Amino acid sequence: MEKEGVKLVGFWVSPFAQRVKWALKMKGVEYEYIEEDVWNKSALLLELNPVYKKVPVLVHNGKVLAESRIILEYIDETWKNAPLLMPQDPYERAMARFWADFSEKKVLEAGFEALCTRGERQEKAVSSTIEALEKLEQVLKGKKFLGGDSVGYLDLVVGWLAYMMPIWEELASMKILDSSKFPALDEWINNFLSHPGIKDDLPTEEKMKGYFYHLSRKVAPLFYGGEI
Repeated sequence: MEKEGVKLVGFWVSPFAQRVKWALKMKGVEYEYIEEDVWNKSALLLELNPVYKKVPVLVHNGKVLAESRIILEYIDETWKNAPLLMPQDPYERAMARFWADFSEKKVLEAGFEALCTRGERQEKAVSSTIEALEKLEQVLKGKKFLGGDSVGYLDLVVGWLAYMMPIWEELASMKILDSSKFPALDEWINNFLSHPGIKDDLPTEEKMKGYFYHLSRKVAPLFYGGEI
């Protein structure tokens, strides 16, 4: 792989690769996108990310970075033009990292479990997801975006929720994003998805539905000790 320029190795439906795409677009960074088959990993991916063997991977002038949240901070610090993704205040930066970590561990993981399970286990996962979203609802109150007046680091990390969770809800016949319960989140979703840096770069709903339908059934046995 040539050392010059910016390259992103990703997977079309990966929310982790998606947030990096958004960041690069918002910063106006030109890059080469390399689509990876995460179910049949290429020699390139294994070479670039031998530790985790996952996407996304960012290559900038021959320097390789993995893990999307780390990549987002690198992009923000390397291309210092507006918009700035991370808050400039040290405390606010720390809190953005805190809530980003919270959203992955408490919202994304529980939401995915709710997609892949049924019965009592699904009910518990739905309840856990809603409980976590109640915390994010409080963070959002009085703000247009999680980053304040403009889309920032935390919005990009949580961005998957805006377009992916409704599909999970439909496929698993569950309700998590209740607009009457989460009015601030509901408004944030509308603001986020209407942002010009976001709305024009999303995977199609039908393609996502097909992918997550099959993925949820493939992964389901892992939640039940090998049995459905």
